[in-house]
Amino acid sequence: MFIKIFFLQIYSQIRSLYLIFCNIFQASETRLYPEESLKLSSRYRGRIVLTRTKTGEERCVACGLCAAVCPVSCISLQKTEDKTGRWRSEFFRINFSRCIFCGLCEEACPTLAIQLIPDVELGDYEYKNLIYEKKDLLISGTGKYDDYDYYSFSGVTLKKTKIKKFFHKKKNVDIKSLLP
Repeated sequence: MFIKIFFLQIYSQIRSLYLIFCNIFQASETRLYPEESLKLSSRYRGRIVLTRTKTGEERCVACGLCAAVCPVSCISLQKTEDKTGRWRSEFFRINFSRCIFCGLCEEACPTLAIQLIPDVELGDYEYKNLIYEKKDLLISGTGKYDDYDYYSFSGVTLKKTKIKKFFHKKKNVDIKSLLP
């Protein structure tokens, strides 16, 4: 029994030396993060941003679906209405210290205003600095979806005459005439 344990320990020492020798000449796995950029996958979900349309207007209509679907309740907003009747968010706030970057808010947004970008630098020493207001979240561009405009896509920007064409009253069908 003693001889078996002795040879197992020698084998273990030789195996350890062999593994160390093999790894001496390989490339280092340690990344020097600030100097070297990270290679993120295309599906990576990072910081949340609010986007604008091509004309520069905010896409967010303050419907509240993002706040309703958020599992950790890190999104808060309040709706207001402008002179034209368009809904806008009076304030839009995300607490990144609670956000789990699940992406449900992006999926729930009907106007594609909320988008997650591959930004990984969200650390801070104080929690209150991780609460992002609307001015911090708004970007100047359209984000991933250039051509999408919720109001033109949903038909809100159509004039009343065109809307009447789409929703003209259909004639009632006489059900008894369809019977054999």
